[in-house]
Amino acid sequence: MGEPALRSATNLSLVLGPILMFQGRRLRRTIPRLPEASGLCTGLVSGASPCLASPTLASPPLNLLLIGESTAAGVGAAEHSEALVGQLAHATAARTDRAVAWQVLGRSGATARRARSMLLESELEFTPDVVVLALGVNDVLQMHSASVWRTELRELVSAVRERCGSVPVVFAAVPPMGRFPALPQPLRAVLGLRARLLDRNAQRLASELEVVFHSGAVELAPNQATALFCADRFHPSPAGYRLWAKHLSAVVETACGCRPSAV
Repeated sequence: MGEPALRSATNLSLVLGPILMFQGRRLRRTIPRLPEASGLCTGLVSGASPCLASPTLASPPLNLLLIGESTAAGVGAAEHSEALVGQLAHATAARTDRAVAWQVLGRSGATARRARSMLLESELEFTPDVVVLALGVNDVLQMHSASVWRTELRELVSAVRERCGSVPVVFAAVPPMGRFPALPQPLRAVLGLRARLLDRNAQRLASELEVVFHSGAVELAPNQATALFCADRFHPSPAGYRLWAKHLSAVVETACGCRPSAV
């Protein structure tokens, strides 16, 4: 579906406004509020095993910084080792045959604008070699326009450059909200279309900026919902994070200019 068609389809939110508002209020009352992942927000993966203490390494690790919303914060997983950042570090280490040090700046409810503030206000444990941005769901829920999303995403990239230099940046695709089991119809369809519109704009922005990459979406079949979503049916389960991280790690590898390990 082209962008003009997506824009037209998302205008359904105006026609269906009262229904969508009712469904949204009901969803906020009924969806379980799960905690963010526990444990330290930094770690190290060496080979196939994540650990928190830095071993003696023959070469320095790849420094990975993940910034984002509740998925970056690990909602749906008990610990960061089985959430997006830990799974991404593990998948990247397996691809590159290189240790990966990671840090996550994640907060439930974060938008692109809030992520920028988080980055500028936080202390970084290292100078990252790559920064991954996992955002979009809250910008969709707050009905941010494509132009607002692009502007705030561009400003976030500028903040990354300000803090971290000319480091590669990877946009994780806006999650496919049209597949979220917790969302009733027609709310699911409308939010799914708006998510696709924002993701299309993120992809275009990545093509306009230097050393910025877009991951592309993970395609979800309807029968995958049970295994890939956690108890709230809105956030990924550890299996969902694992699938997403495996897909995303290929783009991280490309962004870093890493060569794949020998098979």
